[in-house]
Amino acid sequence: MGLQPLEFSDCYLDSPWFRERVRAHEAELEKTNKFIKELLKDGKNLIAATKNLSAAQRKFAHSLRDFKFEFIGDAETDDERYIDASLHEFSNFLKNLEEQREILALSVTETLIKPLERFRKEQLGAVKEEKKKFDKETEKNYSLLEKHLNLSAKKKELQLQEADNQVEQNRKHFYELSLEYVCKLQEIQERKKFECVEPVLSFFQGLFTFYHQGYELAKDFNHYKMALQINIQNTRNRFEGTRSEVEELMNKIRRNPQEHKRANHFTMEGYLYVQEKRPAPFGSSWVKHYCTYRKETKKFTMIPFEHRSGGKVGDEELFILTYCTKRNTDTIDRRFCFDLEASDRPGVPVTMQAFSEEDRKLWMEALDGKEALFISLNKANAKREGSAQLDKIGFTVIKKCISAVETRGINDQGLYRVVGVSSKVQRLLSLLMDAKTCNEVDLENSVDWEVKTITSAMKQYLRSLPEPLMTYELHGEFIVPAKSGSPESRVNAVHFLVHKLPEKNKEMLDILVKHLANVSKHAKRNLMTVANLGVVFGPTLMRPQEETVAAIMDLKFQNIVVEILIENHEKIFKTLPDATVPEPISMSVSPPNAPPRQSRRQGQRIKRPLAVYNLCLELDDGKIPGQSRPSMVSWMNTPSANPAVTNTAPSAFFFPNPATGSDRAVESIAHRKARAVYPCEAEHSSELSFQIGAIFEDVQFSREPGWLEGTLNGKRGLIPQNYVQFL
Repeated sequence: MGLQPLEFSDCYLDSPWFRERVRAHEAELEKTNKFIKELLKDGKNLIAATKNLSAAQRKFAHSLRDFKFEFIGDAETDDERYIDASLHEFSNFLKNLEEQREILALSVTETLIKPLERFRKEQLGAVKEEKKKFDKETEKNYSLLEKHLNLSAKKKELQLQEADNQVEQNRKHFYELSLEYVCKLQEIQERKKFECVEPVLSFFQGLFTFYHQGYELAKDFNHYKMALQINIQNTRNRFEGTRSEVEELMNKIRRNPQEHKRANHFTMEGYLYVQEKRPAPFGSSWVKHYCTYRKETKKFTMIPFEHRSGGKVGDEELFILTYCTKRNTDTIDRRFCFDLEASDRPGVPVTMQAFSEEDRKLWMEALDGKEALFISLNKANAKREGSAQLDKIGFTVIKKCISAVETRGINDQGLYRVVGVSSKVQRLLSLLMDAKTCNEVDLENSVDWEVKTITSAMKQYLRSLPEPLMTYELHGEFIVPAKSGSPESRVNAVHFLVHKLPEKNKEMLDILVKHLANVSKHAKRNLMTVANLGVVFGPTLMRPQEETVAAIMDLKFQNIVVEILIENHEKIFKTLPDATVPEPISMSVSPPNAPPRQSRRQGQRIKRPLAVYNLCLELDDGKIPGQSRPSMVSWMNTPSANPAVTNTAPSAFFFPNPATGSDRAVESIAHRKARAVYPCEAEHSSELSFQIGAIFEDVQFSREPGWLEGTLNGKRGLIPQNYVQFL
């Protein structure tokens, strides 16, 4: 389990556990700051002291190997896992590179030092300043509050009102600062992964240039470098989507905190001051406690907690409530008070003081008082419900929009990412959803409606359904396979869940995903790869019933589910799930009685069977010899050159000859067939999964020791050599 998400609603409760989570985030950022500081120091040593290059690189490698990113939530995407493992990969590479011991001239100031210094100063430095403000406002807020609560109720009404207004203004300012600080903390936690790793990746690119004997190592590292660049770009794209959702949720909570209180098992919770009586003549004292109450069990708990003493938590006290009565100011020289009586202490009331009259009313209502205040936690969801339905008109809207897009705009760059003018989108949507005017709207031939207006109207329709197309009920089940398992097991799980959807939902999803698959086939022109479409349609087709930061952190897994749907449309929607398919074999365990597979991750890096060109190189279709590499061009359109492009691994394996630019075969052998003698579950996207008896076509030896290349059911990939026999 990584760092717990910081919920914006908790800013208003400011509970002890919230403060503990904030401190955990602060500690992680401080660890990151120290790591970057150390990394910068090591990088400068490489520039300044080439004679000590070997020692400096070893220290740099140790720094990379020993650091590990923490993540928010309960799982990471594949891209994030690869990013997390990337520092260890870099460390291994440096250990191998140390053997060269060549005198090198390094130029890493622009590619490594400045970006990390800028991130440390502008991002981590900004968080430190926010922390100072937050700590200062915490002290100010609770000091002023305690001073305010000590005011005598006998003062003039005008004085009391002025004091109330002052406290309320200060409290609002504190909450505003708390919301912004929490948002900044979580933003930096997500941002640091690509902001820290990307400069290191750039440093490696420059390092290759100056090594006399580094060419072979650089060529071997190219595959991983390219894959990591894609991982970083995918993570960056998902971060942008997640950040906008988090900011939207923060603004909603800022406007109306009560509407977005998180549902939990407590009827009421918050801070109260508890009167602690002392023997005469010492009088009494008032101690702040965090209190919780459950109406169904009548259990009331109190935990003393003082923010100003470093967040010290006292011992918890629990009792069963028997009754609650309101205290008037004529019986006590404090406002907002009420008495509680416990079942084990009859006749000995405990006096509590709320923060305000409104706060007291909420407690009185929760404790079975007469002043009731009901807050619907579902108002936000109710506001979402529009007139859009999965009816005949709804299907007509989607089909008309899809037909127009495929006729007029299938090659438009940024299709579905470029948004239309809001007023035009609303006007088109109202015309389409009106049975009287729907058939009169001509989207395919009319110049009145731009393609971006049509795509925005279609997305708006899907978002305004009473519940998302993939339903609230199955939301969590769809997320689970995206967080773990092999590629094949994920597809099987999503396949099964799609067929659990209501028939109309499944029919609509089929129509939409078929269209998105067609859009992705034109990615060379429209730049909308499967990954980019996942970013756009993940939050459109899926969303949780309760809006929380934790739920938003799962947004990246929603994108992965949509990617699976697009890439496997024919299988998922045109075939029924296979009930005989067993549970997927764990990726870390070999099949029963199967021989061990050649490790591709341990020890010295071995050559990977995928060709990659320089990150900055782009080739036209005409420059690629042969017709057997349809996906190679997409690898040339790198994320660094075109942020809209993110791609998956190519399906054909070639090695470019650096001298001639021509391709050469992996091994000069005759192409043969082979039969699987053991089942195998893929551990990497470049490997094949298969069952006993599978027949492979066009089998060749791979450049990677212990592995073959072959084709199975139209897909080409790696096969463990000792799992098959040649025919």
